Amino acid sequence: MSHPKLTRRSTLGVAMAGAVAALLKPFQARAADAVNVRRGYAKARFGQMHYRIAQPANVTEPPLLCLHSSPNSGRIYETFLGEMGKDRVAIAVDTPGFGDSDAPPSVPDIADYAHAMGDVLDAMGLEAVDLIGYHTGSMIGAELAIQRPAQVRRVIMIAAPVFTQSELAELRAHFAPVQLTADGSHLVPPWTEHVRWAMPGWTLDHVATQFPDALRRPAVSWWGHNAAFTYSLADKLPSVRQPLLVLNPEDDLYTQTRRAKSLISNGRFKELPGWGHGFLDIHTQQAADIVRDFLSAEG
Repeated sequence: MSHPKLTRRSTLGVAMAGAVAALLKPFQARAADAVNVRRGYAKARFGQMHYRIAQPANVTEPPLLCLHSSPNSGRIYETFLGEMGKDRVAIAVDTPGFGDSDAPPSVPDIADYAHAMGDVLDAMGLEAVDLIGYHTGSMIGAELAIQRPAQVRRVIMIAAPVFTQSELAELRAHFAPVQLTADGSHLVPPWTEHVRWAMPGWTLDHVATQFPDALRRPAVSWWGHNAAFTYSLADKLPSVRQPLLVLNPEDDLYTQTRRAKSLISNGRFKELPGWGHGFLDIHTQQAADIVRDFLSAEG
C-alpha cells in the first residue's frame, strides 16, 4: 500500500513533532529515572509514625533514614528522597508530634525522639542503616547512633550546634509556646523567619509548601526546639563512634556548628558556603553526591 504524499503543511508538522520530541527526550529520561516517593505509617511507642519512602527496583546500598528539623516535617526531604532512592531505600520520618505522626503524651526530650525512631527501624525490619539529620534531626540522629551503635552505620549531620548559655536563654525565649491571635498576626514571625534564611533560588512557593507544617500543632510545635535546647552536643558528639560527617551551610546555626569541629572523634567537617535552607531542593544532585561519597567511602 502506497503512502499518501506529504503536503508542505504535513511535512512541517512532522518536523515540528520531531523537534518537540527531541526537546522532551531529556525530560522524559529524567522522569523515567525518578523514584516515586510514597507514604506510610509505622507503629511506635507514641502511636503512629508517618513516613515518606523512596525505593528502587534494585537496592544496592544500605537504607538511609532522614530526620527533619523543627518544627517542620519529613516534607523537607521529599525532592532529596527521589534522588537518594535511586540506589537505596530512603526514608524520611515525621518526628512524633510533627507532620502526621502522633504526639507523645508529655513533653519529650531528644532521647525520647530517638527511641521512637528506633521503633520505626524495628517495625520496618531495618537491621543496619545510615542516618542524616537536619538541625534538631541532627541531634536525634546523634542520640540514635549512641543508643544503637551496632545498627547505625554512618551519620551525617546538617548543622551540629554547640550553644552558649546566653544563646540558649535567648533561643528559649524566641521559640516559646505560640500565642494564637484572632487576626493571624502570630503567623508573621515564623513566615519571616522562613523567608529570611531561605537560600537564593528557594522561592516563596517553596516556603509556602513547607511553612504549614510549622503551624499545624501550636500546642506542641515548640517541643522540638525545647528538646534540642536541653541536649548538649558538646557532651554527646565525642560518644558518636560511627563515621560522622558534619555539614555546615550558611544558615541560622552556622556559627554554633563551627564550634563542633573539634568535638568530632571519627569523621569530617565540611563547610557549604552560600547554601542555606532549601538546598535539598535547589542543590539536590550536589547534596546527594556529597552524601553518597561519604556513605560509600572506605574505612
